This record gives sequence, structure tokens and C-alpha cells, in this order.
Amino acid sequence: MQTPVVAMDVRHVDDGVAVIDISGEVTSACEQVLMSAYELAGGQQARRLVLNFSALEYMNSGGIGMLVTLLVRANRQRQHLAAYGLSGHYRQIFELTRLDEAITIYEDERSAVAAAPVAEVER
Repeated sequence: MQTPVVAMDVRHVDDGVAVIDISGEVTSACEQVLMSAYELAGGQQARRLVLNFSALEYMNSGGIGMLVTLLVRANRQRQHLAAYGLSGHYRQIFELTRLDEAITIYEDERSAVAAAPVAEVER
């Protein structure tokens, strides 16, 4: 089995807020890369994580599972997850799996970062 190509780069955009830029394929094989990105983003100290899917090429059910794993970790730490850059296809998948109810989806990075504090208060 060939390992999918994925890269997850972390940018700290504000105190306690990090953006994870995801490019390539998100499958179950990317667990180590995703968890490393989570730790680089601040791990338990980060208040908010914004997932940038603008360069996503492919995601399957195993990749959705990895996002659920990340969501569980974030929820345990009372962290807010937001996302942007999802294509219409992947937006629909988020809706069908109800992942959009736990990970707030925004149109762009600016709105995802700006709106995160409001969503954080609602939790």
C-alpha cells in the first residue's frame, strides 16, 4: 500500500490561535502527520485551531476519521476548531457526516480567525 502524500504546515496567527495548512491527501495514513501538526500548533495550550483545506486534493472516510480524532482531542482541551477552503464536494461530506456541526466552516481564513472567539464563547 502506498503512503498518501500530505503536508500540514502550522502558522501561529495570534496568541493561542494557529492555522494548519493542509495539502495533499487526508486518509487514515496521515494520523502521525496530523497529530504532529496539532502539537506544533500548540497542543493543549492552543485555544483555537483553524484548518485550511484550500490545497486539499483528496480525503476519504479514513481522513474523516482522523478529523474526528482531532476533534475529540480538541474538545477534551476545550479548544475550538474551525475550517475554511473546503470545496463544495467536501462541504457536502462535512454536512452529511454532521462534522460541520462540530467544526465551524468559514469562507476564508480572515473570517475563520475573526469569528472563532464568538464560537468559543458559545461553547
